Parts: sequence; C-alpha cells; structure tokens
Amino acid sequence: MDYQKLVKDCLKGNSGAQKLLYDTFADNMMAVCYRYTKSVTDAEDVLQEGFVKVFRNLHQYRSEGELGAWIRRIMVNSALNYLKKNRHYQGELSFSDTSLHPVTEENPEMKITGKELADLIRQLPTGYQTIFNLHAVEGFTHVEIGKLLGINEGTSRSQYARARALLITWVEKLYEDNKLKTYAGK
Repeated sequence: MDYQKLVKDCLKGNSGAQKLLYDTFADNMMAVCYRYTKSVTDAEDVLQEGFVKVFRNLHQYRSEGELGAWIRRIMVNSALNYLKKNRHYQGELSFSDTSLHPVTEENPEMKITGKELADLIRQLPTGYQTIFNLHAVEGFTHVEIGKLLGINEGTSRSQYARARALLITWVEKLYEDNKLKTYAGK
C-alpha cells in the first residue's frame, strides 16, 4: 500500500482514504491501547481519542519513518494521557522510589503462551503495567519514560524491576500450578 498517497488523500479530506487508514491500523492500535488500560471500553476510548489526534495532526507526518510507528506513538501518548486524567486510574498510577528486592536470573525453562503472559501483564498494578509496556514492549528507555510520565529515571527503573519480579513470581506459580495439574492428570 502506498502510505504517502493515502496520507495525501486523507489530508485532502477524502473520507474513503480516511476510512482505509483507520481500517488498516485500528486492530493493531487497539491492541496497543488495550495493553495500557484495564478494559476493552477504556481501550476503545483511547483508540478513538488517538485517531482523532492522528487525523488532526496528519499534516505533521513527514514520511520519514513508518506511518504505523508514527500512529503507534500517538496511541501510546493517548493511553498515557487517558491514564493520567481518568479518576479510575489515578489512584493506581503511582510511582515510588523505595528499594527493591533483587531479581534473580534463575528462571526454569517453562512454556507460557503469549495470551497467558499478556493476561499476567494486565494484572499488574497500573503504574507497573504502564512502565513495563513502555520499556519491554514499546522499547522506550528509562530516560524517555521518565520524561513521558514526569518521573525520575530511577523510579522508572525500579518500577520496571518490580513489575518484572512480580511477573517472574506469577509465571513461576503458573508453571508450578500447571506442573501439578499435569502430574495429577497422569
């Protein structure tokens, strides 16, 4: 697909091109939005806000990178703004600099599906989930995360480490539970 032409047609107000742009990216961007929220309804709100920003700012897209990456960045920022302004998430979106128990690298070999891992990530407290997604999934550095969220780089690092430690604990428990189920089924 010729994204440069699609963008030009969207900027001319061509509703067919706008629908095509939305249809092309909506499913992937919904997944991005859902990673940061706790419900499909909230993710849909973020998606809608995000696409409003996409169409409002499409004139700023310079075709220097992938259109999908540009849209993804807008969706991530929209999700972060949604978390900050939504009362439901404000209490959960807290970041502290307290110390952390070290995370070990002694992870047993285990099989976990992508869906199981995504479900576990979604169970993290909102602050942990947000930073984990930004760093591990989106690839932001802790310096960038600090700037995005208005927190110290060290806070981002500690929150990420906590999220990772919690996920490791949950994955190990899931592994043990599955091992017990397998053993009991024999």
